[in-house]
Amino acid sequence: MNRRSFVGFGGAALAGLALPRPALAAADPAPVLRNWYRLVLELVRHTATYSPPVASRAFGYLGVAAWEALASCRTDTVSLAGQLTGLTALPTCDPALAYDPSAILNATLSRAVAAFFGNTGPTGQRAMQAMARQMGSGLDALPADVLARSESHGQAIAEHIIAWSMTDGGAVVENMGFPMEYVLTDGPAHWVPTSLIRQQQTPLLPDWHKNRPFALPAGNTCALPPPPAYSEAAGSAFHAEAMEVYTTSRSLTEEQKTIARFWSDDPMLSPTPPGHWVEIVLQIIDRDRLDALRSADIMARLGVAMADAFIGCWQAKFAHDLLRPVTYIHRVIDPKWEPLLITPPFPEYPSGHSTLSGAAATVLTATFGADFAFADATHEADGLAARSFPSFWAAAEEAAISRLYGGIHFRAAIDRGLDQGRCIGDHAVRLRTLA
Repeated sequence: MNRRSFVGFGGAALAGLALPRPALAAADPAPVLRNWYRLVLELVRHTATYSPPVASRAFGYLGVAAWEALASCRTDTVSLAGQLTGLTALPTCDPALAYDPSAILNATLSRAVAAFFGNTGPTGQRAMQAMARQMGSGLDALPADVLARSESHGQAIAEHIIAWSMTDGGAVVENMGFPMEYVLTDGPAHWVPTSLIRQQQTPLLPDWHKNRPFALPAGNTCALPPPPAYSEAAGSAFHAEAMEVYTTSRSLTEEQKTIARFWSDDPMLSPTPPGHWVEIVLQIIDRDRLDALRSADIMARLGVAMADAFIGCWQAKFAHDLLRPVTYIHRVIDPKWEPLLITPPFPEYPSGHSTLSGAAATVLTATFGADFAFADATHEADGLAARSFPSFWAAAEEAAISRLYGGIHFRAAIDRGLDQGRCIGDHAVRLRTLA
């Protein structure tokens, strides 16, 4: 199932949507995992409330749920309970009884997707219901008691994860994450709105850093040093960074423009930056035919790292509260200048793309190796050709520098964001999943 199956998703009827039929459930739960993830990428793409931090949180909980579903009946795996903050022991299987892993996984993901990605319209709701039916249709051959027991167990796992999620501080997002009231920080160095949209006169999710992290001990565990000291003086470090943004934007090559657009991943036009990294992993899972257990392990670590990346990044953003390049350049260099990309409505330092991509690259490099080559076809349906990378860090560095090409980040935010992501990703790498 690819995104072309969802043409007109935002308002069209679901009729004609070709959902895949799973392989024999008892033999291989991998299609259940892949197809639910394919669907949630579309739900994120077509639901306005899934800003990158909100989407990252949902991917974090979904990954943990998938791992616990597949690990719960095995003796060679380790639960993430006790390793992730606040996650208590989950329901376990009765070793004297038979269970089916595909039935467990489908029941878990059906409930978890409805909880974490259910803030969507009627078409999305119908798509979730159709997916649950299609993924469950291959389970009919199971003995009735095995099916019922497995589904009950999977639902219990999902409910445990959902209950855990409700206490993290991010379960309720009002007004799409923009506070109704917000006092801007005085002084020329600090963030001011960069959009004329009424809703964006306050910054997105200023309290997101207060959310409970997953594997990160605290939101400020991977805190950053301050950015270069604000200055409008020619020759100062800050002015030099602004001039780099300005001069680069005025001489962009076609390749640099393509890179900026490839990694832009704007909400409602893409699966968002965390969804982009999920899509990369799904392509590798398909290409290399990874089994369900390994796929779930990767998705759990990646989801945890990305969710923590936005908590850590937002802690730094609102601690330093730095203005955006467009504000400085208009004030000091060129009042008529405009960046290639639309500036997001929150403080500049560090770059969220950089922190996220550094965290993702850290997890995926630890999983697949430092020289793991892959092609990223995330935006082929959008008319952007696939891009090839010799490693995950090469992709992360391109994602990071894309924000300079787009005219929305200074150099320090890019470089130090990658450093912060590496620090955050290391905590997800250290999680123990195998006995």
